[in-house]
Amino acid sequence: MRQVIIFRGEDGYWVAECPSLPGCLSQGKTKEEAVTNIREAIRGYIAALEEDKLAVPEERFDAVLMAV
Repeated sequence: MRQVIIFRGEDGYWVAECPSLPGCLSQGKTKEEAVTNIREAIRGYIAALEEDKLAVPEERFDAVLMAV
């Protein structure tokens, strides 16, 4: 299980990022498309690490939503 952050980018597309996997991000025209794309990106990222016999980082982030 991975935590994913989704936000609207400057170009209007939805950006999805997985903080526990540095550089693992994707985007989509809709939130649903961004989620589908980041799921694929996470699978590919982990598969590449495993193929190269590198350690897969553990999920290590907690999210806090705060009003400022």
